[in-house]
Amino acid sequence: MGNSALLVMDVQQDVVAIADDGSGYLPRLRRAIDGARAAGIVVIYVKMALRPGGCEVSPRNKVITNAVRAGLFAEGAAGTEIHHDVAPQADDVVITKRRGSAFSGSDLDLALRARDIDSLVLTGIATSAVVLSTLWHAIDLDFGLTVLADACLDTDPEVHTMLTERLFPQWADVLTVEEWLKVIAAR
Repeated sequence: MGNSALLVMDVQQDVVAIADDGSGYLPRLRRAIDGARAAGIVVIYVKMALRPGGCEVSPRNKVITNAVRAGLFAEGAAGTEIHHDVAPQADDVVITKRRGSAFSGSDLDLALRARDIDSLVLTGIATSAVVLSTLWHAIDLDFGLTVLADACLDTDPEVHTMLTERLFPQWADVLTVEEWLKVIAAR
């Protein structure tokens, strides 16, 4: 696992309201966060936020344009804040991104390099968006990768299953929160 960081991505008030399926996602994610802290693993929250006025919104980017039209990700809005059930603590890092990948339009790479992080544990909403995009970006940056399948959530359960069971295992270790907690407890 190297020198690891747990990434908690796009678990924001409005995103949770759209995606939470009542399966106990937030308590599972909270367990992963608490386990990471107990094991001395850096917890990094990544949130999407766009400045007022739309200076980052290109009409060619359908995803961002549609999100803005839906009233999502406005910097400073209550719905853009990290969900209170998994809120950061004082020692956690909070990164703001401007695009799908946690690396795009953010200083995540700088924060990771400053801590000599070489392995990432990915969680977040949505599996088919921030998790997939960040995974691809991290592969190209040569990070070791773990995806916590049940600490990721998608509005399309079939897509989530396809990604976590068929695609992600080609490039990352895919574990449940409980499996990962056993791994980090044994280190």
